Amino acid sequence: MDAFVIDISQDRLDDLRERLERTRSPDALDGVGWSYGVPPEAVRELAAYWLDGYSWRAHEARLNAFPQYTTVIDGQRVHFAHVRSPRSDALPLLLTHGWPSTFADFSRVAGPLSRDFHLVIPSIPGFAFSGPTAEPGWGVRRVAAAWVELMARLGYERYGTQGGDFGALVSPAVARLAPERVVGVHVNALTAFVTDDMSGLTEAELERARGVERWRKEFSGYAAIQGTRPQTLAYALADSPAGLLGWTLDAFASWGQDVGGVPADDVLTDVTILWLTGTAGSSTRIYRESGGDWAVPDAPGGTPTGVAVFPGDSTVRRYAERAHNVVHWSEFATGGHYAALEAPELLAADIRTFFAQWNCGTIK
Repeated sequence: MDAFVIDISQDRLDDLRERLERTRSPDALDGVGWSYGVPPEAVRELAAYWLDGYSWRAHEARLNAFPQYTTVIDGQRVHFAHVRSPRSDALPLLLTHGWPSTFADFSRVAGPLSRDFHLVIPSIPGFAFSGPTAEPGWGVRRVAAAWVELMARLGYERYGTQGGDFGALVSPAVARLAPERVVGVHVNALTAFVTDDMSGLTEAELERARGVERWRKEFSGYAAIQGTRPQTLAYALADSPAGLLGWTLDAFASWGQDVGGVPADDVLTDVTILWLTGTAGSSTRIYRESGGDWAVPDAPGGTPTGVAVFPGDSTVRRYAERAHNVVHWSEFATGGHYAALEAPELLAADIRTFFAQWNCGTIK
């Protein structure tokens, strides 16, 4: 394994600035808000801050405070942060991000969690400093297999997993591959598809269940494109920082339903990392590569699983239990889909509570 430090040359930052300054905005219909997608004023406002308020160098230094490394697994470069706890008996915890996130999303929870956990925070192949994938096949299961190998190389024989969005798929997949090693799985932003039977659901559960159908009808276009024609999309994402910003802002703003929920600096840190590493296009390929990984398993996994549900999530316990051994369930009134950024204190506390209950009380 090689030590790694984020060190972006100034000429690449200058190129980003010049491209942003030459942005050509599209026309838009009056009065439609977010119903047709991200409105130009939202992109213009955030792009202006990207140019004249946001400091990449400050965030580069902040992220470099976490020890980082690279290694090669299954022919693919894998970048990861490794934050050791001062506690010698701390439980190792593997944290996995989603799309369009990066490992940087966990920077808000790394400090609190490292009091009780040795943290391993990798960049999914195709994302950020792991670089573009070089061959097909890097879906959820292959990422999970790489994570099992990574934890073995680090000498961790017993560990927990946590993730949101795609990380909520990868984390249980790690447990299925290494059930003798993974002591618990904690997820947020878990996708649990609804069956036709919604009898007996509470009003809150019904509202979340209806959200799945609304996502399919109104907001799933990005997933359809990334799941079928990611290369065609990649040209725009690789050539236009404003285009990349608009495409990812739609997700970060929950398609207009949570505008401003994710702080502007955090949105721009993820977008800037994807831009500077040239992985905006390759990151979208995980949707195509993981096409078969959305199916509900024949039986729930055996590993104890904790689920945190934040506003905007569509997770219903009945449906989650079809695939997971759910032993811990939390619902929160604040936060959102990107809980590590929107409600880091709540997420960190729930992770700690879950593992304290299901890891023989070693978490303090």
